Amino acid sequence: VVEFQASVTDLVNEEPRTGLRPLKRSKSGKSLTQSLWLNNNVLNDLRDFNQVASKLLKHPENLAWIDLSFNDLTSIDPVLTTFFNLSVLYLHGNSIQRLGEVNKLAVLPRLRSLTLHGNPMEEEKGYRQYVLCTLPRITTFDFSGVTKADRTTAEVWKRMNIKPKKARIKQNIL
Repeated sequence: VVEFQASVTDLVNEEPRTGLRPLKRSKSGKSLTQSLWLNNNVLNDLRDFNQVASKLLKHPENLAWIDLSFNDLTSIDPVLTTFFNLSVLYLHGNSIQRLGEVNKLAVLPRLRSLTLHGNPMEEEKGYRQYVLCTLPRITTFDFSGVTKADRTTAEVWKRMNIKPKKARIKQNIL
């Protein structure tokens, strides 16, 4: 929306950057868009993200594209998993350390395009394979198309590196 915001709540009082097309608004003044571009700021958390999205957008539940690239995020906030229509999520150029953070995104049924490059997690062994195993519906990852060969490599990597979880047998203790 606007450059150099430190907090998501700062966005409420900012005017969006002008794009190629004029921004459509509802009668109440809320944006009628399905995308929220918050890239190139200094956001380090997404506190109050839902409330801010509701203030800015007429239909926040229809968000399909969120760009949070080039911020200071250290984790993937669970709030992102509440947008079930999300199909594009840009998180590149942040400070996300743990590869396991990707697991949170597995609940998003429509997620097809994801970027994570430029985060410390990218240095972990098996980075691409882990993401593709965890999010099998992704068709574009880090701006590269996901090929059948990528999927095969990811499956082989998974068999070699991820131990299946043992089923726990519940015992009735009297």
